[in-house]
Amino acid sequence: MCGVTGYLTHTQADPNQVQRMCDAIAHRGPDGAGVWVERNIGLGHRRLAIQDLSDSARQPMISFEHRYVMSYNGEIYNFKELRKELQSLGYWFASTSDTEVVLYALVEWGERALLRFNGMFALAFWDRKSEQLLLARDRYGIKPLYYARQNGTLYFGSEQKAITANSDFKSSIDAETLVEYFTFQNIFTDRTFDKDIKLLPAGHWLKLSVSKIDAEPTEYWDYHFTEQHKNISEGEYQEELSKLMQQAVERQLVSDVEVGAYLSGGIDSGSITAIAAQHLPYIKSFTCGFDLSSASGIELGFDERQKAEAMSALYKTEHYEMILKAGDMERCLPRFSHHLEEPRIGQSYPNYYVSHLASKFVKVCLSGIGGDELFGGYPWRYYSAQSSTSFDEFIDNYYLFWQRLIPNEDIKRVFAPIWPSVSYVCTKDIFRGVFKRQVSDLNSAESLINQCLYFEAKTFLHGLLVVEDKLSMSHSLESRVPFLDNDLVDFAMACPVKYKLSDLQHRIKVNENNLRDKSIGSVNKTAHGKHILRQAMQEFLPADIATGAKQGFSSPDASWFKGASIDFVRQSILKPNAPLYDFLDFDSVSTLVQSHLQGETNRRLLIWSLLNANQYLANNY
Repeated sequence: MCGVTGYLTHTQADPNQVQRMCDAIAHRGPDGAGVWVERNIGLGHRRLAIQDLSDSARQPMISFEHRYVMSYNGEIYNFKELRKELQSLGYWFASTSDTEVVLYALVEWGERALLRFNGMFALAFWDRKSEQLLLARDRYGIKPLYYARQNGTLYFGSEQKAITANSDFKSSIDAETLVEYFTFQNIFTDRTFDKDIKLLPAGHWLKLSVSKIDAEPTEYWDYHFTEQHKNISEGEYQEELSKLMQQAVERQLVSDVEVGAYLSGGIDSGSITAIAAQHLPYIKSFTCGFDLSSASGIELGFDERQKAEAMSALYKTEHYEMILKAGDMERCLPRFSHHLEEPRIGQSYPNYYVSHLASKFVKVCLSGIGGDELFGGYPWRYYSAQSSTSFDEFIDNYYLFWQRLIPNEDIKRVFAPIWPSVSYVCTKDIFRGVFKRQVSDLNSAESLINQCLYFEAKTFLHGLLVVEDKLSMSHSLESRVPFLDNDLVDFAMACPVKYKLSDLQHRIKVNENNLRDKSIGSVNKTAHGKHILRQAMQEFLPADIATGAKQGFSSPDASWFKGASIDFVRQSILKPNAPLYDFLDFDSVSTLVQSHLQGETNRRLLIWSLLNANQYLANNY
């Protein structure tokens, strides 16, 4: 686990520039740094030593015949199998690292090797003979890779700050992305808040040369959720899922350093910890809780420490926990924003703190990300689209649900200061663009829900993965996601919807932001999402966890924003001279914020997004 960076230019590459780019992401790899420069190309690397701690695994790594050079970030969990195959083809290895296996797999199989990797990666691979650069990102987008083009130069890096550290690169804000973000509280496209920086899409590679610097990314993998119509019983699916879960966790325990696990009170992290504890006695586990003395409504259920402690006792983990208070959000926001780089999905500062906690004890931590998106963990999200009879109606219904921050009718007013320059942006077209092809078969609840699962894997899950990478690596911590094992994902995509959701006819429309919406509680109590996962994991989990309500990792900010943190909110985003109001209309935003502070509506996600965006602008412009 590391950080990669570099640039390809029409002039002589400067090793000092590459060094500055490396230094900007030193937190990703405190165990070593490397720079390799030749003519038009410069590659940089920061190392967090996980596999083969010796100097034999240092990067950038050069092939034995000195033709290929690679800077790589990630972990390939099937590298030992690939290594044996490559040895049978005549390759020899100077290290025991997965990096060297990735290098020679690309030498032997080219881009086809990407489909053979079971793991997470972002890489830059240079062919000195053909003078071609290959940039690639893993199929799910667990590891980010950014790139930018300016004045005939291609810049790239694991984080945007690596690119902007090059003194020749000039940053500018992308107003279109602001509109996209403040509609969805997410970025569905490959854009970023910087106009020239793009995020290489998950499951894509990009091949460039000095004479072909404008090449576009090529897709090599995508999700495909579909009904398999096979005569396989639910019991057989459960048995297969249990086997694949155990296999996925065991694969991701490979490491030359200690591995820990996040442990909440839910089924996803609980299952992973339970299986890991069978292989690693007294594994360290980590939980983040919240001070709920000023919480209200369903927020009173946000703290899951009691359940986590019970599971820790059952699995005999060495357990550590922390409690967040209202002031902790205010305290970490400048550092949090620096490392996240731009606003992304969710109120994620608790992730920043829990990864900091874990980093004090381990260098690798297992995370439960992916279970909800693959196995239907948010059943209420699918109901709004389930009554659609055509693709257009499906888009209309589902799009309305995902306007998480500012609805269409308010966009023009809120973005009044820049509206002439962004009036052509159609967020519904952005939303529709996530679906690669128009779907004709929408005659069943199953086909509609599979479309929802595809959308959420491409957008919501991807956003969570970007956040997880940035916040864990800000503390030099590798986060691994066993639910995104290749075999497990293939199984989940082919698993019938009827085994994921135990009641397809249970249609309750829920506003997730409305803490007074009693239907949230009724949906949670039925717990009919992730049905097959709950059944398969009963052999590992206590009954109350396996059948318990879905609970996200959330802080009680709805109460804090109008209580303990109200002064911070006012001082940050209710001032006309705040950086935010170079782009947004102060009066319009103030009206929306005040409606929350006065207890009229719940706009916790909007307030968090405003705070985060304001801090981003203060940090960068």
